[in-house]
Amino acid sequence: MLTFAAMTGATGADAQNGGKRILTVYFSHSGNTRAVAEMIHEAAGGDIARIETVKPYPTEYREVVDRARKEVESGFRPEIKDMLLDMDDYDVIFVGSPCWWYTMAPAVATFLSSHDFKGKKIVPFMTHEGSRFAHTLDDMRKICPDAELLEGFTVRGGKALEADPDVRKWIERLGLKR
Repeated sequence: MLTFAAMTGATGADAQNGGKRILTVYFSHSGNTRAVAEMIHEAAGGDIARIETVKPYPTEYREVVDRARKEVESGFRPEIKDMLLDMDDYDVIFVGSPCWWYTMAPAVATFLSSHDFKGKKIVPFMTHEGSRFAHTLDDMRKICPDAELLEGFTVRGGKALEADPDVRKWIERLGLKR
């Protein structure tokens, strides 16, 4: 089940950001990507939703790393919980993920491949420990060839909780400030 951390009615979301309807959607295992998603939601408004896998990832670090590596290397896309979202309701979709083995978490690839983003603007954001986006942007373009990818944002996971000023500057630069 999709959890909306905060919802703004369509009227409120449309009145801001030049009438653009905004969704921030993210997958987070450790909480770093969630923290950045909440900062984006606060700065840009709109709706926010969390991607959750049907089969949860282990909590033990080494087990998560091993599973993620196997999934990424094999191209596996885990089943995700029903999102209850209609992409027709949004113009701009912020998509967040931790960087796992030089790309987005497989759950994010599942989300992206499950929807039609034709004519939508996708704004990627990622937490990482040194690889920044790695090949995530190319992978997103392959999954969503009819979407426009806007300038993304990356931050080291260990610095995610301190990223609010940089997130706000990025949102303002994109012209998506609340």
